[in-house]
Order: sequence, then structure tokens, then C-alpha cells
Amino acid sequence: MMPVPADIDPLPGSVVACGGIDVWLTRYDQIDDPRLLDRMRAVLDDEERAHEHVFHFADDRKRYLVTRAMVRSVLSRYVALPPEAWDFTKNEYGRPAIATTLLDLVPEARGLVFNLSHTRGLIALAIARNRALGVDVEHLSLREVSLGIAHRFFSPIEVSDLAREPDHAQQARFFEYWTFKESYIKARGMGLSLPLDGFSFEFPHPDAVRIRIEPQLRDHDERWSFWQYRPSAEYLMALCAERGDTPPAIAMRRCVPLGVESPVTMPALRRSHRG
Repeated sequence: MMPVPADIDPLPGSVVACGGIDVWLTRYDQIDDPRLLDRMRAVLDDEERAHEHVFHFADDRKRYLVTRAMVRSVLSRYVALPPEAWDFTKNEYGRPAIATTLLDLVPEARGLVFNLSHTRGLIALAIARNRALGVDVEHLSLREVSLGIAHRFFSPIEVSDLAREPDHAQQARFFEYWTFKESYIKARGMGLSLPLDGFSFEFPHPDAVRIRIEPQLRDHDERWSFWQYRPSAEYLMALCAERGDTPPAIAMRRCVPLGVESPVTMPALRRSHRG
């Protein structure tokens, strides 16, 4: 870990996370300035810089580079810490988190939680404090899906619902389920050790979603809130977060890591409703 200065001046324009959730979106495929990419590379640690070269394809290398720089630069919008000073660890299931050694040095970073998802062209980073959360974003046209895949990964209720959809609508409905399911397992922080058929999503109204969790998962339905969004026509994104006393407010931002950022108004396609 890089040393943390004893006296840290607040970064220009730094913000403090509220009780809600911020979702940051980056179109990495639109970042082509070599000087900016070099600046991003400079804030990575040695291990991250070495890992960039593991990827065979240029798109994968750039996605990795921008993702790592995005995590560091966005976290520095909440805590007065230079992007290059962040240090990370992983839990037993591989989920990244801020390293305990850094939290001991920088108490302001305690309780800061992040979750990350990326697909071809787009990176999504969700930030909150003291609240478990998960985010998943998918490119809707990268692959064709089938009922066979649903039989393998979905619950019987979800498979039956998907089978009732006309052929032309099954692709969209598949990804509605898939993004919600991914967001939930990421919020639990346990990856695919959670059986995907151990919980089900239902759509009681056109703009609503509801989860049903089987007892063996040792969780309860009322713990979580869900949202689904379309960042653009080709992408679908789902967000899962602990409710607390009230469902959290959601704020969206587009950004270029180490560059510009702007708020985004994005209505939810579906969201949880109490009751």
C-alpha cells in the first residue's frame, strides 16, 4: 500500500456520501486519449499495472484499466484521499473491499461500501455507506439466450414465466431476471456459492419487482430493495441494496475517471414496493 500523508487536504470538489446510493457510469469505449489513459495507469498500484497485460484483447485491457482507475478516483470523491493511496482486499468469495489496514489509518473511509459491474462498453460503480449493495449491468445484444440456460440457472417460477413470453420477448425478460439475480448475489457478497434457484423474482405490476427467498439461504425478503434501469438502449442495469428503515434514495452520475462528471436523470423501469 502506498503511504497515506499525515495531513490530507480535501480534494477539490470532494463530496460526502449521504444515506442513499450513488451509481457512477463510465463509457470506457469512448475514452481514447492516450494521455488520460496514462494518467489512469499512474494511479494504479504495481499489481494492477502488471495485471493489465494479462488480457489478450485491447478492449479487455482498456476496460480493466478504466475500471481500476474509476474505483480509485470515485472513492476519492467521498474521502479526502488521493486515488493512488487506496488499498483493497477480497473476501473469501473474491468480492473486493477497502483494506482494513487503510480503514485503520483513514477512519473517514469506514462504512464506505462499493460494488462494481462491467460489460462491453460500460462500467457501473455503486457507492453507499453502511449498507450492503450489489449492481449488475448487461449488454443486451452480446449473446443470445435460451430456455435451456434459464432451466440451468433460474427458479421453476422464473422458468415458467419466461416460457409464457412470446419468442420475440424472451431475450428481454431473461435479462430482467438475470440482472436482478446477479445484483442480489453480489449484494450478499457470496458469489455463485448462492444457488440461483434458491430465490425467485416476480413482477406483480409492470413497474414492480418482488423477491422470494427460500429458507435455506438464511435471508428474508423484506431486507432488500431493488431497482432496474436502462442506461441506454443497449444496456440493462439492476441494483440491490439493504433497505434499513426506509428505501434509500438513488443518484446517478456519468463520469470519466480523473476527468469530467455530470448528474444523470434516469427513471427506474422497475422497483421494489413494500407489501
